[in-house]
Amino acid sequence: METGKADRLIDIGVTLICWCYFLLAFLLFFSPFYLAAARNSSPEHRFQRLNRVFYWGFFALLRRIAPRQQWSIDPEIAGIRSSVVVCNHVSYLDPILLISLLGRARTIVKPLFFSVPVFGWILRRSGYFPATSSGPLAGLMLMQMETMEQFLREGGNLFIFPQGTRSRDGSIGVLDEGAFKIARYCKAPVRVLCIRNTERLFTPGKFFFFTRRPNRISVRILDTILPGHGLSELRVRVRQVLEGCTREA
Repeated sequence: METGKADRLIDIGVTLICWCYFLLAFLLFFSPFYLAAARNSSPEHRFQRLNRVFYWGFFALLRRIAPRQQWSIDPEIAGIRSSVVVCNHVSYLDPILLISLLGRARTIVKPLFFSVPVFGWILRRSGYFPATSSGPLAGLMLMQMETMEQFLREGGNLFIFPQGTRSRDGSIGVLDEGAFKIARYCKAPVRVLCIRNTERLFTPGKFFFFTRRPNRISVRILDTILPGHGLSELRVRVRQVLEGCTREA
């Protein structure tokens, strides 16, 4: 069999195994734990912990069945607490990768996903909130924002992709001010992270993983910005740091 065709078949096989993990691992193992967590009077922390374990298992499986993908994760990321984490965004893998690394964390999710059966229920219970301040989800957005200061103070993190959507060419687009407003209001530090090469594994617009070409995926901390900076200053500094990440690519 031609090498190219064989590699393609392996990519298809890896992709199917990964998608089966999402379905079967949830149904056969994780769903009872989610149901038990939902009965708790404060389920958010339990759901976030389950999310972290669930996605950690996904990446552990991916590392095993796609050995040409090398991983370099800054060990200090696991110790981030009480911070607003901002990061570049190049692949659908980025959000679940950060969930697997950060532990207790909230994030902003497209409103569409809250209407997906089961998945939307998990998003709500996990304390994630929609990227909208109007419509039927406005109340959820307001409720989560009202508790954000306490959540951060107690060691939780909020991670946001300030570009709002994935970059097709790695460039840094317009940065939304939302993350910086939250950081200033809650007097929380801003931790700037850089994700590299997840788009080479799972390319935007493609269904299958590309596992046969050698690739090195990395996540590292680029900068820590302590409270006390103005909104414009925060935005400019974060943009400069993220552009530096792009130039290194």
